[in-house]
Amino acid sequence: MPRPKQTVDGLTKFQRYRQQQQRQGMKQLRIWVPDPNRPEFVTEAKRQGLSLRGRAEEAEASGFIAAAFEWPQE
Repeated sequence: MPRPKQTVDGLTKFQRYRQQQQRQGMKQLRIWVPDPNRPEFVTEAKRQGLSLRGRAEEAEASGFIAAAFEWPQE
């Protein structure tokens, strides 16, 4: 794998980007999330969906999901 190009300041494009984000008060965060392609994920999602069926929380969860899909795509 080729090494990233370094510039006159000795930093790569990604290092400069990270520094810029830090100056703006941002912090890099790495997290592990469930893999939606695994069969266990699908099974658990179905189980949770069925547990909401007919409950007051179902409308709240549906509203949240609908609002998330209404975000503009850029």
